[in-house]
Amino acid sequence: MQKEEIRSLGGFVWSIAEILRGDFKQSEYGKVILPFVVLRRLDCILEASKAQVLDAAKTLPDGVDDPTRDMILFGAIGGNVKVYNLSRFTFATLKGQDPGQLHQNLVDYITKFSGNVRDIFLDKFLFTDQLKRLKDGGILWNVFQRMTEIDLHADHVSNIEMGYLFEELIRRFSEISNETAGEHFTPREVIRLIVDLLIANDDTKLTKRGIIRQVYDPACGTGGMLALAEEALQDFNPSIRVELFGQEINGESFGICKSDMLVTGHDPEQIAFGNTLTQDAHKDKRFHYMLSNPPYGVDWKKYQDPVKEEADTLGFSGRFGAGTPRISDGQLLFLQHMISKMRGDEDGSRIGIVMNGSPLFTGGAGSGESEIRRWMLENDWVEAIVALPTDLFYNTGIQTYVWLLTNRKPADRQGKVQLIDASGERFWKPMRKSLGSKRREIPDEARAEIVRIYEGYLNGGSGEGDVAKIFDTGDFGYREIRVERPLRLNFRASAERIARLRDDKAFLRLSENEQEQIEVVLLVLGDKLFTNRDAFEKVLAKALKGNAVKIGGPVKKAILVALAERDDNAEICTDKDGNPEPDADLRDHELVPLNENWRDYVAREVIPFVPDAWVDQNYRDAGDREVGRVGYEINFNRYFYRYVAPRPLEEIDAELRALEAEIAVLLQEVAA
Repeated sequence: MQKEEIRSLGGFVWSIAEILRGDFKQSEYGKVILPFVVLRRLDCILEASKAQVLDAAKTLPDGVDDPTRDMILFGAIGGNVKVYNLSRFTFATLKGQDPGQLHQNLVDYITKFSGNVRDIFLDKFLFTDQLKRLKDGGILWNVFQRMTEIDLHADHVSNIEMGYLFEELIRRFSEISNETAGEHFTPREVIRLIVDLLIANDDTKLTKRGIIRQVYDPACGTGGMLALAEEALQDFNPSIRVELFGQEINGESFGICKSDMLVTGHDPEQIAFGNTLTQDAHKDKRFHYMLSNPPYGVDWKKYQDPVKEEADTLGFSGRFGAGTPRISDGQLLFLQHMISKMRGDEDGSRIGIVMNGSPLFTGGAGSGESEIRRWMLENDWVEAIVALPTDLFYNTGIQTYVWLLTNRKPADRQGKVQLIDASGERFWKPMRKSLGSKRREIPDEARAEIVRIYEGYLNGGSGEGDVAKIFDTGDFGYREIRVERPLRLNFRASAERIARLRDDKAFLRLSENEQEQIEVVLLVLGDKLFTNRDAFEKVLAKALKGNAVKIGGPVKKAILVALAERDDNAEICTDKDGNPEPDADLRDHELVPLNENWRDYVAREVIPFVPDAWVDQNYRDAGDREVGRVGYEINFNRYFYRYVAPRPLEEIDAELRALEAEIAVLLQEVAA
């Protein structure tokens, strides 16, 4: 089935949603139609084996336990399908019943599914509630009758094509309800790219007989990534056994994903419901391949307590020992979670995750994000990062990146990271019709080229220098040093500066009489300018003593602050040991490449321009004997910057003159 046919089928289903207008809000359309499509799909899958299942059910002994019943009835269906229905009805027979009994009959049909599906419709889709609303609105029969016209038999619509159909429907429903389709779906060409990159260079591991591979997605949505990963692995080796695992927090997406697992013969219990970051449903599992598209820029404030508790109490024995990112974005939490599930055997694990630019460079040295990057790079898990074109996703046009990680790097990649800039025009083509924010797609030939560049470990040459570069892991590290400059102040007891003192809290706590006494003393000092703080303090102390005025430390500090101004020509202020005091306003931080001596850097980049500067020797990481704080960032723009020459002035002038002439004509038309 071609994409156009999928869209046509999606359009037909969409037309059914129009029946709901008036009885349901637009934001509720998906809650009715999506479960109905799942129900129709299951009906089509089970239709041929209906009689065998009912006959087998009659032979079940009294008191048979649930596992035995399931085993017998699954066997009656044949194949890998792990769902059955014991109702006497099908969509075809329901259509021939009294329309007035449809609600009752549909409820009977749903409640007689095997428990693994019944729970989905009752608890996740809350579908019986929707059926009652359809009945009360008098439109249940109309919706059902239109649903029976959809052919979703497996020989007509494959499982992969069902994924496309759900993608199309969710996108449409999300557009009218202002929800985020990207929370549910990753474009198929992006998934295929991630999968191809994951299994590239795994030829020898995957071609053996009796191979089992476990694939995991911690934010699996409706299961699109898992389904395409399985398809690619089986295309590579038809005899391979692929076991799929996932977890999803959205009830409807979970219901769709689990239903798909049921009809494709996978263990539905390996798809878990819940919050991956707080309730790891696969706590003790490790996986060969992991891939995910976690939510971008979504805050994790409402579940920060268990995450931070795990980070603080378990450290590296848990999932978040490297650190936690800022509360506004949890992408790096998902990546750490996936790293915790790497296998320790000789096969190891490979991870493919698509994220926005924030995990690459957000956060300075010592921040949670920087520490997580440091942990990944110093452990040499990051193998490659691919920059994708913009406008690929349904809900956002932002730049995205595919990270590839493994704990079994080949020898030639150890200590290295390959960056691939696949954001240029050669890697995308415009879509004939935009789908939300999705205006571009990665064609098959561009995907193959990206995989070739990665697989061949290309680093410049053959025209690849502008899109592929290889770096040492240490190239992304830097040492942030604090550069201080001396504090230089002049002092003057002018009326303007004395006025500043009146706003100081310490001064305001004094009595009016004490305030007047201090101001009288300051006025006596006159308008003389002092460029040495020690000299001014001596004159001030003598004047106060001579007028029998006593002040405490806070008031003295307030006087010095109020009467001071920065002056590049003043003498340096020193502490009690005679060392220069730093000027906080002139403080700066320099990022020194990790592979360079910071002293050499300062001598070359700092001292020639500010000879009086020095480096704060106490500014360093806890427990680090070296000055400065270590940070890591990966700045694609720095490595792949392309200079674009400005347009010639003559061209701009000509364009402006043309616009002026056009405006003049328009104004004449208005005046006429």
